[in-house]
Amino acid sequence: MRPWTGSWRWIMLILLAWGTLLFYIGGHLVRDNDQPDRSSKELSKILAKLERLKQQNEDLRRMAESLRIPEGPIDQGTAAAGRIRALEEQLTKAKAQIESYKNQVIVLRGVTGPGKQHEELRRKIENGVKELWFFIQNEVKKLKHLEVEEAQLRADALLENFGHHERSIMIDLYDLSQTDGADEWREKEAKDLTDLVQRRITHLQNPKDCSKAKKLVCNINKGCGYGCQLHHVVYCFMIAFGTQRTLILESQNWRYSTGGWETVFKPVSETCIDRSGTSSGHWSGETNDKDVQVVELPIVDSLHPRPPYLPLAIPEDLADRLTHLHGDPSAWWVSQFVKYLIRPQSWLEKETEEATRKLGFKHPIIGVHVRRTDKVGTEAAYHPIEEYMVHVEEHYKLLARKTEIDRKRVYLATDDPTLLQEAKSKYPDYEFISDNSISWSAGLHNRYTENSLRGVILDIHFLSQADFLVCTFSSQVCRVAYEIMQTLHPDASTYFRSLDDIYYFGGQNAHNQIAIYPHNPQTAEEIKLEPGDLIGVAGNHWNGYSKGINRKIGQTGLYPSYKVKEYVETIKYPTYPEADKERQQ
Repeated sequence: MRPWTGSWRWIMLILLAWGTLLFYIGGHLVRDNDQPDRSSKELSKILAKLERLKQQNEDLRRMAESLRIPEGPIDQGTAAAGRIRALEEQLTKAKAQIESYKNQVIVLRGVTGPGKQHEELRRKIENGVKELWFFIQNEVKKLKHLEVEEAQLRADALLENFGHHERSIMIDLYDLSQTDGADEWREKEAKDLTDLVQRRITHLQNPKDCSKAKKLVCNINKGCGYGCQLHHVVYCFMIAFGTQRTLILESQNWRYSTGGWETVFKPVSETCIDRSGTSSGHWSGETNDKDVQVVELPIVDSLHPRPPYLPLAIPEDLADRLTHLHGDPSAWWVSQFVKYLIRPQSWLEKETEEATRKLGFKHPIIGVHVRRTDKVGTEAAYHPIEEYMVHVEEHYKLLARKTEIDRKRVYLATDDPTLLQEAKSKYPDYEFISDNSISWSAGLHNRYTENSLRGVILDIHFLSQADFLVCTFSSQVCRVAYEIMQTLHPDASTYFRSLDDIYYFGGQNAHNQIAIYPHNPQTAEEIKLEPGDLIGVAGNHWNGYSKGINRKIGQTGLYPSYKVKEYVETIKYPTYPEADKERQQ
């Protein structure tokens, strides 16, 4: 038997996975009877997309047939052909049923944008395509380990073909998202939500009588770096917002700047920066502290009892709008506090503008953050520059389908001063934009200085301004950049590729998902899923599988990432109606 014959089952596995995606997209579009497409124009796009998918399926079938060795098992080929015909029949039925919706028009409570189910389905399909691509990449890489040159070449060809198809579908989804009025609606809705939350925060932070206001005191000097300290203040701020207490930020003798937070960013309050009050005490719970005017908050690791106002929960009154607009509502909610906190002083604003001109920062550009010092070997693994650049190149291929690329640019942020030259020598077709003085200042011996603070702020700024972000979410710097991204776009929840963790907030409550499809374990490492099961997610392996615990049966293991959806926890935050009254006045 030839070596390639033994890998026939992998080819069929990939082919069937691809066919499943076609059925998945077609089936969901057909079943979405409660939310038909907005116009015949949009439906025409969907029909055209299905036709392209059908043709791609036929191309894959021919590719698989060409790879099958003549003397291989006849029954496998016959069975595969039958499955392909069945998939094609399903696609034909789906296409016919969608055709019947062509003249139906959606009416959305006076809103001109796409409906909530439409947006959720679009994001679900996008995520499903990504997870299938992760799976295919992983399986084809296994073929490359065969010690046969032809097998390796064909595996490379398969990988390139699937990559092209994946990008094609992502472009189709992008086109689907650009339906009449959709962009305008997203921009307006994002602005309206942001303005609403910022008004509420501003109202809380500027009481008319500071001497009578309830206050929550937060000391910035947690023993960690800038990103960690910023997230510490965000955690304090969210609890202050939830308990209706004005945040008092104590930052004197800040390890980065002895002058404190206000030397770099605007004060968190214009009317109330004094912690004085008639009574004070340390945090003992929202109910126990209700008669205490000034409460001091510990770091999140020592917080007890824990209030509900912690990530990944979002406000109940905004939940419906947020899940309609955004793919990661929790990150959006965190980003609103980051946005308020990092309003720059005028000198920092001018310095940022000058650095933008000096570096020649312009679009298109992809941000890459490489952490090489204190995290490696403890909280994170070492990743060579090649691992980052694989995803940079992949995203540029996708960008090239949307817009003209005059030059492939990368903003490189790192604490390793030698990496810039290494990247330039290995990837001469890229323009690397970086300030090596920032890399030197980010070293462990120079980290806690005003110059280092300036450097990390600029790095985060440029990373957040990039069109896409490649990094490790084990780094707080990377997560802060991702959070700021959410304030710059209606929905930037997919504008990243992390080499390790999924997005998280240090000290967060449990991150849960809900199973939407059943799953029977195929290996001893996998767990069983039934629709409705609550899954505590530990992480995504970026190969089509995630790891977590099925809370119903208490088992921990792997499960297909596409078989779950995010569980969005909502809590009753105060709504601050006074903020709207002040606006009207």
